[in-house]
Amino acid sequence: MTVIRQQDFIDSIEDALQYISYYHPLDFIQALEKAYHKEQNKAAKDAIAQILINSRMSAEGHRPICQDTGIVTCFVKVGMDVKWDKTDLTVQQMVDEGTRRAYNNPDNPLRASIVADPAGARKNTRDNTPAVVHIDLVPGAEVEVMIAAKGGGSENKTKMAMLNPSDSIVDWVLESLPKMGAGWCPPGMLGIGIGGTAEKAAVLAKESLMDPVDIQQLIDKGAETAEEKLRLELYEKVNNLGIGAQGLGGLTTVVDIKIKSVPTHAASLPVVMIPNCAATRHVHFHLDGSGPADIKPPKLEDWPEVTWELGSNVRRVNLDTVTPEEVQSWQAGETVLLSGKMLTGRDAAHKRIADRLNKGEGLPEGVDLKNKFIYYVGPVDAVGDEVVGPAGPTTATRMDKFTEMMLSQTGLLGMIGKSERGDATVESIKQHKAVYLMAVGGAAYLVSKAIKKARVVAFEDLGMEAIYEFEVEDMPVTVAVDSQGNNVHKQGPAIWKVKIEEMATAQ
Repeated sequence: MTVIRQQDFIDSIEDALQYISYYHPLDFIQALEKAYHKEQNKAAKDAIAQILINSRMSAEGHRPICQDTGIVTCFVKVGMDVKWDKTDLTVQQMVDEGTRRAYNNPDNPLRASIVADPAGARKNTRDNTPAVVHIDLVPGAEVEVMIAAKGGGSENKTKMAMLNPSDSIVDWVLESLPKMGAGWCPPGMLGIGIGGTAEKAAVLAKESLMDPVDIQQLIDKGAETAEEKLRLELYEKVNNLGIGAQGLGGLTTVVDIKIKSVPTHAASLPVVMIPNCAATRHVHFHLDGSGPADIKPPKLEDWPEVTWELGSNVRRVNLDTVTPEEVQSWQAGETVLLSGKMLTGRDAAHKRIADRLNKGEGLPEGVDLKNKFIYYVGPVDAVGDEVVGPAGPTTATRMDKFTEMMLSQTGLLGMIGKSERGDATVESIKQHKAVYLMAVGGAAYLVSKAIKKARVVAFEDLGMEAIYEFEVEDMPVTVAVDSQGNNVHKQGPAIWKVKIEEMATAQ
């Protein structure tokens, strides 16, 4: 019988969560590097370059890859021949304690994103607990842990279906994926769970994302099982959709397809698809009673040397003096470098603004949005001499319900976020001659380096969802929706789907 110390388990959870906050899995980075060299769409190639540069910076600086440091998901497999040194804490409580310590680490504080009372007050727990923990009793005398920090943008794109046994899983995936938009920050991975019951399929899909990137090895050896054949078919057909990095259109939408399945009822075919974003974060370790896990850091020389070079069509913009007339000259697909002051605001802040405007109270003191830009972000707390912690964009579609109000009642000139906007929102942007700019999701630490000053101006009690004023210098963004309603998230994938079909025909 093996005795596992509670403290060793807690320490290992804490170390693992700190580790994955700034280290991508090396196999994922290697897959992204291949995608970078393969990519032919300049906009998508630039996005992958920023993700790779951000990854290296995070590894060097030990700061989060993404401002959304995720909801902790932990698979714990406890050997039947394991005994704990104490029994005052459950496995759930031990994972939560490790999570609490990791997210409150003073050297690398991680953003607390978990809210209690989700159907009511949605109050932040302030320490990112509780974690989502799946516990299995298995043969053996070890404890095996697979732990991930899952961003909300990708988690929110989860799809579930109870298919008929004769239905095609491939057809369902190819129909569902384009509807997910780009809020899951491709290129990433798709985890697919098949069988069991609905909740079992969801757990299988999530667990599959803990596996290493090995699609190239599977291509080289060839498929031998139904699961492997399905992986290869989906890998090819999903990438042929042309969605591309950040939904801009391109050759690589996924770097791998992962599948786990279990037997199911003869009348059922439950299927769940969960994407992993460009900030894929997970690690796997074992405890054998000899002490906490020894999680060895990767070598920085294993990161690719990628540079991001600005093209000739870059437009530099002073946010403090920009006019509506200038904004109307911007074209979809252009690269813009922003300098000057902008305000931030995401879900909770938009809701409060809407409530105030509905009551006739106006905007809060210190918030003037006339001819200004708002950045959809919830940054990580700063450490040391940082102005702000990692501060990448959040999914813009969640703010769609507020966009018409913001444009018509506040004089807002433009918005900055990630992923696409809905059709009604694009029409509203066009009607008000506004603009929507896209920053790269998965490049939060890189983006934060463009922020030179930061201060809270309203709703301080909302924590990371407060309204900040950022002063930026050469913050890179892409014009995703211009004042004429031209939309790169529709145009790009459509163009590249056709190009990929033409390339296949020419071979």
